[in-house]
Amino acid sequence: MTRRRLVGSAVAVGAVAAAGISLTGGQYRAATADRKVDVLLIGGGIMSATLAVLLHELEPRWTMELMERLDSVAEESSNGWNNAGTGHSALCELNYTPEDAKGNVQIATAVAVNEQFQISRQFWAHQLKQGVLKEPRSFINSTPHMNLVWGDDNVTFLQKRFEALKASPLFSGMEFTKDPAKIAEWVPIMMEGRKASMPLAATKSPLGTDVNFGEITRQFTAFLKSQPEFRLLTGHEVRSITRNGDGTWRVSAFDLKTGKAVQTVDARFVFIGAGGTALPLLQLAGIPEAHGYGGFPVGGSFLVTEKPEIVNRHLAKVYGKASVGSPPMSVPHLDTRMLDGKQVLLFGPFATFSTKFLKNGSYFDLPSSVSLENIRPMVSVGWNEFDLVEYLAGQLLMSHSGQMDALREYLPQAKDEDWRLWQAGQRVQIIKKKPEGGGILTFGTEIVAAADGSMAALLGASPGASTSPPIMINLLAKVFADKVATPEWQKKLREIIPSYGVKLNDNPGMIADEWAMTEKALELAVASPTVSVKTAAGG
Repeated sequence: MTRRRLVGSAVAVGAVAAAGISLTGGQYRAATADRKVDVLLIGGGIMSATLAVLLHELEPRWTMELMERLDSVAEESSNGWNNAGTGHSALCELNYTPEDAKGNVQIATAVAVNEQFQISRQFWAHQLKQGVLKEPRSFINSTPHMNLVWGDDNVTFLQKRFEALKASPLFSGMEFTKDPAKIAEWVPIMMEGRKASMPLAATKSPLGTDVNFGEITRQFTAFLKSQPEFRLLTGHEVRSITRNGDGTWRVSAFDLKTGKAVQTVDARFVFIGAGGTALPLLQLAGIPEAHGYGGFPVGGSFLVTEKPEIVNRHLAKVYGKASVGSPPMSVPHLDTRMLDGKQVLLFGPFATFSTKFLKNGSYFDLPSSVSLENIRPMVSVGWNEFDLVEYLAGQLLMSHSGQMDALREYLPQAKDEDWRLWQAGQRVQIIKKKPEGGGILTFGTEIVAAADGSMAALLGASPGASTSPPIMINLLAKVFADKVATPEWQKKLREIIPSYGVKLNDNPGMIADEWAMTEKALELAVASPTVSVKTAAGG
């Protein structure tokens, strides 16, 4: 793995020799650094950009550098075309409200995810006031979040879910109906041509949003580039991460266009926000906290239409229910998106498989990530996750005709010629070592940090980008605990996030204030519902 990533070609070998780089501990190490920085960010996506903006506000004198292997930022998972753009707040994601053994719907995860998204709304609203972000409609738009299910069991589940969520003020304003005429008011083209005898149910929340995380990333980066303490280096791939004697990190990145230039930086703190390749980079760094982690890459594709006569008749993100035994990633949804300044519709995802960890990655990514520390958990997951393997096999064998049949379950009158297939981004699901042995596949987002706080990385996927601000605030608490505890940082964090340190679900009055403030700042088109103490008590 190391030689392929560090060298890659005879030209790169020559560059290594010319730069005075030696082989140390299995990887190349530059004899000297070109410069020193306080913070080095690897990967030009929403996570790195969010952390950089946050740290710049907390410590404006800190020097920072961001290294990205592609020619511009936000070209992988953060790119608007490479994700569903759902402002994940558990309004329509049924996998966040599972049933327990007694058939009761559990809402704890849904409440937690919704609380996290409220932090994101506050963070983005603050950055608009600061002039960091521009034109809210360019990156966030009101888009109702809905569920549509059919069949007696699914209808019963959706009604139970709706009743359970009423206990939380965060889900105020949600409506439920089994009336086909009412559903037709909400999503007319999804009801045209549908069998009248089919039992249906739907929920609708006015608080949903469509978010272009690529646009947020680009605007954050544009602001950072205007700051003298920040440097952006694109077209360079990090291939060496080694410790210095003083506890800092020496990181070398190779120019992918020429193969001849090597940029080396010494950094007090390194954040690896490189999406799928965060795991290989962690392995390169060799911190013990990363031992035992593995990764399973899963891609996705969507059917897309841009025809105005279809797009203009549907304004919602409508999530269904995954088939029994299918993984959470398989939940089908028909999404209104705002991309490249126009409204489009996406349906999917259809899972794809590649050994690449990034859309623009290498087919050697997966095999190169296997090590003595993670091979057992990875084999264990491959053996035990039969549902996932079966699901992926079925998806890979699905023809375009089969994909259109899946779409017609949601849009009965969809025509083949109106839709095209788009390959979206790659996600790497986390495989973790279990204490009792073997491994487990997880579908969340996880921070892996060095014990001394000198390095942190982000692994995993959904809810991911939607909750990037609270994830980065949690990261600060892990790696800059002493700074977070200071009155200066506490005061600033509360300016950035007014609800910082408060459980919104227990404070309906604060929810109402927060919704009103962010609704105005983000120019959301739908007024937030009124929240009362009675609602919070489940009345």
